[in-house]
Parts: sequence; C-alpha cells; structure tokens
Amino acid sequence: MSEARTFLPEPDVLDNEDVAAAYSRWAPIYDLTFERVMRPGRCAIAAATAHMEGPLLDVGVGTGLELPMFASQLEVTGIDLCGSMLARAAQRVERERLKNVTGLLRMDATRMAFADASFNCVVAPYVLTVVPEPEALLDELARVVRPGGEIILVNHISGRDDPFAILEKWLDHHVAPKLGWRPQFPWQVVSDWLDQRPDVELVERRLLAPFGLFTYIHMHRHEQASSAIITPEFAEPECVTPEFA
Repeated sequence: MSEARTFLPEPDVLDNEDVAAAYSRWAPIYDLTFERVMRPGRCAIAAATAHMEGPLLDVGVGTGLELPMFASQLEVTGIDLCGSMLARAAQRVERERLKNVTGLLRMDATRMAFADASFNCVVAPYVLTVVPEPEALLDELARVVRPGGEIILVNHISGRDDPFAILEKWLDHHVAPKLGWRPQFPWQVVSDWLDQRPDVELVERRLLAPFGLFTYIHMHRHEQASSAIITPEFAEPECVTPEFA
C-alpha cells in the first residue's frame, strides 16, 4: 500500500523572535489596520471589567488601543513582547493622560516577572494565537491572578465548518511567522487546558462581531485555588516607560 500523500508541509514554528519582528513591522500601521475589526472585543473586555477594582494586567497591550476604555478605578499594568508597540502605547498614555495606567513593561507573557496572585483581573486580547506556547500562557495567567479573580480573553477560534478553515490552514503552514500569529487555533487547546485546571472555571464563551470572527472567553479562578503552582524562571522585564503619576 502506498503512503498517503501530504498536500501541506508541517506548519512553520512560531517563536518569540518571529513575533517581535513581525509586530515591529506592524506597529506603524497596526491601529489603522486592526482598530475597527478588533474594537468589539476590546469593548467587551472593558465592559466586563468596568465594575472591578484593584490591579489589572493587560497582556499583549500592543499599541494600547483598549487602555482608554478601562474604568478609572482600575490600576492597569500592560505588558508586551514588542518594544515598538509598547512605545506607541506609552505615547497614547501620555497623550490621553491615562493616570490609571501605572506601567508598561516589555515581557514574555509565558514567563512573566510577577509574583503569584498579583492581580485581581488579567485580560489578554488577541494573544492566544500569538504566543508559541498557548498552554504556557494560560498557566501564567492563572498563576498571576488572585484566587477569586478573573481571566478574560478575546481571540479567534477556528471552527471545523468555518468557511475560512481552508484559508487558515494554508496561512498556518506558509506565513504564520511573517504574520506574527497563528491563523488556525482550535478551541480544544483551551478546553483541554481547563480540563487539567480544577482551580479555573469557564464562566462565559460567546462569539463577537464582526461575523463571529472572534470569541470572548471569561474564566474565574476559584477562591480555594491550590497554592502549589510552579513559578517558572523568568527574565527581568524591560521597562519601556516609567511609572505614570
């Protein structure tokens, strides 16, 4: 019997260098290209956190498009891997006088330099498909959020019957490193992770505009969360901008 033919090569491996380089290229045109299509997701995150208090971590803050949307009582820290994107976020903070943004740091989201249980809420808009190891990102989000806290994600989730599935598969195999993200991302990555985390519960999952292209995912870390969480080794963060008064 002949071997089955393979029509697509193995997907290119996405790494942090690819992501940082890609978003350095995207930085000058990011807002113009993505602001409108991703705005519903950012608005959903802002609405979900509107009545929360205390420190909030914005993972993958990028150019800071959602920063003006956060309620003033939230103390927001933003992190991103790309210095060019963070520089634009810092300009936005200064331009719009966002005094509740306490700092912007260059940091790998899968190896964060924060102590366990540092934040009341962690949000990660459009980040799951960017990191090389999404499960490591989810572990870190759960580690740095306090027991009783919230984890809120927005991301594109691939569907089996999605008309874009064929295109996503082709892009995933050919241009993911150049794009800086993985076009194909199954829900099973998140559901399998949740199955292994009894301390984290899925609260809400819903499709967002436009056309259900993105999915809102709200998770809760239980008050009785285990303290036996392994803290990964991490690199010291690079402070792109000083703390804002």
